[in-house]
Amino acid sequence: MERNRRIALGADHRGFPLKEEIVRFLKRKRFSVTDYGTHSEESCDYPDFILKAAQAVSRKKAGRAIVVCHTGIGSAIMANKVRGVRAALVQNVEQAGLSRAHNDSNVLVLGAGFVKPALAKKIIETWLKTPFEGGRHARRLAKITRYEKG
Repeated sequence: MERNRRIALGADHRGFPLKEEIVRFLKRKRFSVTDYGTHSEESCDYPDFILKAAQAVSRKKAGRAIVVCHTGIGSAIMANKVRGVRAALVQNVEQAGLSRAHNDSNVLVLGAGFVKPALAKKIIETWLKTPFEGGRHARRLAKITRYEKG
């Protein structure tokens, strides 16, 4: 299966119910899903699971990742620590499209406390189908990549 059809997922306990909805949604759309957990609503630490999903993208085991916690803020911070990851915290469909078109985001971050399942599915559909525009945006991303590489 092509790498862009492989999606890594990660969530903490507060993101778990939404993650489970997303897993079912992606499988219905015939994406290959690797679920890095968590696998219950038992309290846990989000960095443990978000890191694994982000590393799957960085190591090219997945084309993209979707990660979920209550606000999305901590997950975005964690995911963006991983080299090559461009994680975008998204709360609406327009941001989803722009995060791909302008920033070539490869990790979608959702806050389960702020994005309900129906909206999450619309966000994901837009995020998955929107191509990167390149051009001036590629120049800007190249600057970020140079900084990231030191």
